[in-house]
Amino acid sequence: MTSLSISQLKVNPAKAILASGDYPVAIENRGEVEAYLVGKDLFERLERYVEDFIDRQAIENTNFSKGKDLNEVLDSLGI
Repeated sequence: MTSLSISQLKVNPAKAILASGDYPVAIENRGEVEAYLVGKDLFERLERYVEDFIDRQAIENTNFSKGKDLNEVLDSLGI
């Protein structure tokens, strides 16, 4: 993983953003990682992964035997 100091980030933020396209960039302050810079595409992929994971968990934990007939629900809603 690439890492940059806060000073390097201040000097050339465009370079840091470019470097964060495929992998996070660790931002260090006095040798300690303080933050991670994640590029737009990587963030969006991570966001989709988390949403899909949450959806899969919801499906796995749902008891479909307690479900109602869709047509009955629609009729009760007047749809």
